[in-house]
Amino acid sequence: MESCEDMRPHHSGLSPQTKPAPFTVTTALSSYRLGEEVKVQLQAPASTPFIGFLLQAREVGGSSPVGSFVLTVGAAQYLTCNLRPNSAVSQRSESAKTFIQVIWRSEAPADAKPIQFHASFVQNYRTFWVDVTSPALTFNNNSTGGSTSPTSTPTTSTTPTKHQPAPPSSISSEDCGVTKVCFSQPSNCDPTVSADCYFMSAMMLSTNDAAIRYEMTGPSDGYISFGFSDDQKMGNDDIYICGIGSNGLVQLQHAFSTGRTTPQALPLGNVSNVRGSLQDRVISCSFTSMNTPSTQRTTGFNKTYHLMFAHGPSSNGQIQFHTATFISTEKVDISRPHLVRKAGWPHIIKAHGALMLIAWMTMGSAGMMVARYLKGVAKGQNLWGKDVWFLVHVSVMSVTIAATIIAFILSFSYVKVWSGGAHPVLGCLVMILSLLQPILALLRCGPQHPLRFLFNWSHTLNGVAIKALSVAAILTGLKLIDSSLDQWLMKVMGGFVGWEALFYILLDVHLKWKVNRTG
Repeated sequence: MESCEDMRPHHSGLSPQTKPAPFTVTTALSSYRLGEEVKVQLQAPASTPFIGFLLQAREVGGSSPVGSFVLTVGAAQYLTCNLRPNSAVSQRSESAKTFIQVIWRSEAPADAKPIQFHASFVQNYRTFWVDVTSPALTFNNNSTGGSTSPTSTPTTSTTPTKHQPAPPSSISSEDCGVTKVCFSQPSNCDPTVSADCYFMSAMMLSTNDAAIRYEMTGPSDGYISFGFSDDQKMGNDDIYICGIGSNGLVQLQHAFSTGRTTPQALPLGNVSNVRGSLQDRVISCSFTSMNTPSTQRTTGFNKTYHLMFAHGPSSNGQIQFHTATFISTEKVDISRPHLVRKAGWPHIIKAHGALMLIAWMTMGSAGMMVARYLKGVAKGQNLWGKDVWFLVHVSVMSVTIAATIIAFILSFSYVKVWSGGAHPVLGCLVMILSLLQPILALLRCGPQHPLRFLFNWSHTLNGVAIKALSVAAILTGLKLIDSSLDQWLMKVMGGFVGWEALFYILLDVHLKWKVNRTG
């Protein structure tokens, strides 16, 4: 890690400030003992906050980090320099900061020399200071401890620098709506808290230039992406893709979406500070871009766009059709920090879900209960030469199959392609078995036929299989659309299934009791 050695930010073509830094590095002690903890403070005037920093302890005149840090705030994170864990600290996000406090601890006799704390500060993309130092701390080998007189004026190095940005694992919802635009699913989730959080943010690094810091993270087996669009449909969108390349490493791509075909690759352009990571299926990317968002109809930073977020699989580094996506309700100005609301699902998808719920959580259940438990209710009463229970069963199940067919057509007419995942597989199985059920019923043999039991068993087992698969399909569908943090739709559906299962058990117990009593 180059920044560990020279404390330099990686801001291409830019040099650090030569004027004195407005920031200070102070310590609570002027000397230290072996193993003693020393409080170190980074401070800035309220009018001049910093967004990034890098802090190390070094022997006076040395270039390698010594000792280790202990964090006391959530705004900082550990770094490993020169193979020494926790030997440096940096920011977790690009939020504005005026005060950071950490604890440094001497660890080995080799550290028993005068040491000095070195820090680099980033005010914005173009403005940063390198190697701001604290007064030296002398080593004290007696048992009385170090002096508690505070340190004061920092010194400033004017060496050119490259900045080490925060790694993508530090992406969080901190300062969303305050300094950056945030867009996530579930709504308002924090990727540092939940691994199932799909999240992107955009933050203007300075009002004087067009540099924007972007972050995105989320679980995926292939890629995650976000884009700028003039509408809420895929096509003619300026997108950035964070995906697993053919070499197994995470890479950033810039592309232009043309609809439901593979996006057209574009040069990355004026992009810097690119970081990517993959950990436990969670893909993360952060980068600084001075590219102007551009679609066919709109170009510019001060314009408004719909934000889109999509994720899906990839094959040998090539992205495949996304498995899920979410889009902002309204157009967004990324230069104005706020929380972006996710758009609701299209009416056609809502109709699909409603029909499947009606089909298999009401009508289908009623039809199955009539056939199994209510044959004796209207015993001896016929209508058009058929038992009443049979006509009710056939009518209710016909409506169930009709609703299933309509729901199936609605979903595929909207998506138009195979979307992947468990939900469409389960839906297709439900559709196939639902069509097979009436065909088998029409081909059944008479009630007195010696092979009638084969129809009875196959009809029953197929009905139970359809019921189980439909419940699984509904649950996976609800998981796709439920953006709440507590997944309340899944919980309600689970309660509904549990209540229905209990109802079946009670009816079965009652039926057996009734048979035993009459027998």
